[in-house]
Amino acid sequence: MPEARHAMLETPPAYARTAFTNGYEFTQGTGYTLPEYPFVAPPELGAKQLKRHPIVIVGGGITGLSLACALARYGVEAVLLDEDNTVGVKGASSRGICYTQKSLEVFHRLGIYERIAAKGVQWSVGRTFAGDDEVYSFDLRQQSNFNLSTQPPFINIQQFYIEGYLVERIYELGHVDLRWKSRVTAFTQNAEFATLTVETPAGSYQIEADHVIDASGSHTPFHDWVGATMQNKRGDDRWCIADVRFSKHPPVERHTWIEAPFNDNRAVWQHLMADDVWRIDYQMAPNADPDAVSREDVVRERLQRQFGKDVEVEIVWVGPYAYRSRCLDKLRVGRVFFMGDTAKIVSPFGARGGNTGVADADNLAWKLAAVLRGRASPALLDSYNAERLEAAQQNVQVTNRTARFLRPADGMERCFRTAAISLAKQYPFARSLVNTGRMAVANTYTRSSICENTGGQSVQNVAFRWADGSQGAVNDLLQWADGDLLVLVFGELPAAGLQRLRQLAQHAPVRSVQVLGPDERAQAHEHVRDINARGTGHLQGACHVFGHAWALLRPDGYLAATGEAVDGHLVAAVEKTLGLR
Repeated sequence: MPEARHAMLETPPAYARTAFTNGYEFTQGTGYTLPEYPFVAPPELGAKQLKRHPIVIVGGGITGLSLACALARYGVEAVLLDEDNTVGVKGASSRGICYTQKSLEVFHRLGIYERIAAKGVQWSVGRTFAGDDEVYSFDLRQQSNFNLSTQPPFINIQQFYIEGYLVERIYELGHVDLRWKSRVTAFTQNAEFATLTVETPAGSYQIEADHVIDASGSHTPFHDWVGATMQNKRGDDRWCIADVRFSKHPPVERHTWIEAPFNDNRAVWQHLMADDVWRIDYQMAPNADPDAVSREDVVRERLQRQFGKDVEVEIVWVGPYAYRSRCLDKLRVGRVFFMGDTAKIVSPFGARGGNTGVADADNLAWKLAAVLRGRASPALLDSYNAERLEAAQQNVQVTNRTARFLRPADGMERCFRTAAISLAKQYPFARSLVNTGRMAVANTYTRSSICENTGGQSVQNVAFRWADGSQGAVNDLLQWADGDLLVLVFGELPAAGLQRLRQLAQHAPVRSVQVLGPDERAQAHEHVRDINARGTGHLQGACHVFGHAWALLRPDGYLAATGEAVDGHLVAAVEKTLGLR
């Protein structure tokens, strides 16, 4: 690390583990003491002249920290403002818990995946029940959209752990100034820059920014400040979360009950997280009193009905929630980009909340880096709205359908659900109609202004072999490309194609790699072999190409385009992906 690193970039404190108790607090957990980061007076306090920063991120949750970490990895300077001085919600362990393969691939590139994998719990089997009957089960490892990556389908881990790992990684990388206890109280923008007023324990100051990213959460004031419009729908479904430890815990599987006999025939979710803590979500009556459903005696009685009178549990955290759905009409207004919960809010079914925030951050980070490093046109930034708004709208639609299945209206909706459950018990075709949450996957971009018709899909982090026979993965190639576009050329190439690739690398931010089968002759110094540790190859399939072809990959692991001959089509695709045409 550079010796001139700011004093605030000292290694942050680690988690202080505290003893679990049998009590709980209504809005705070009792199982953890979260790290607290020091407030350091910024240089703008007392300065006579405003300083302009290229990027200011508002909000230090999982979305803002993912963006900050990605920018730091690209070597891009940024400032992050967070009104708190810790991760999570001051001791509350109960927020996001379920992290998808795509998010895990992003965290792998950011350098925190190994910590997540060591702490969290992997799972792939899910079972769905109606009453006392198992309606169906699934194993995500057997599904083609999960089984190729070097990351598992899901890891369950408390959200504050990931946020803490991101903070630690940012301190390691430098480049991003993390400013704790810094609350934005006013905002203006014009054609040239934005101005933010920041309140701190040492006084208020102003800073200017070329780009402002709002990741401050669902109660953001930026919506009003920029006049953002949105589609908003509030549900009347009520749930109670119980995070508990068992003396004898259930199987490490995702269990869901559409109609749980032990919960008045309402829905129940059951997941294992890190530290042997189980998350159990109970659907409550629409008019349920939040205080009543969260009382310790009520929670324990509910647990006994599910697990038996002799169940021994330690209550880590309890709290009620009600969900709503919201989606902005635009994710960019002037110099402000909205991401995470500021862009959209979805119900928690299918793990489409925090995971899509991570995807928002991954999408915008490489584009900001490419523009600020002079490798792409500023027009590239407009593609963030087209791609991530489509993803947000898809996720809102999917989760709203789940919410309607779990709490159907009387009449046709309830009749459909009853029929679907009955048929699913006997017939496989009906199991897809049982909607307890469509598990989140990487969204496909069909409206992108920078992807060809052959692009827009996420490429899994599949394994291959380097020229020396050691194993690598797609993320290693993306790391090597260092924010440039990556061209994977499959099979042998004519001399003209090799020459064109060399010329392209000289004039554009593109790196090329030849991908060969086990016995094909290498023509390029940078080459790998499409064969993994099990002796099979999946890289070509993951890129959705066959035979002699090329695939153009973006730094976020998405396909920009594919083609056959290395010709003008590839050059045009590169220009389009960089916002140059």
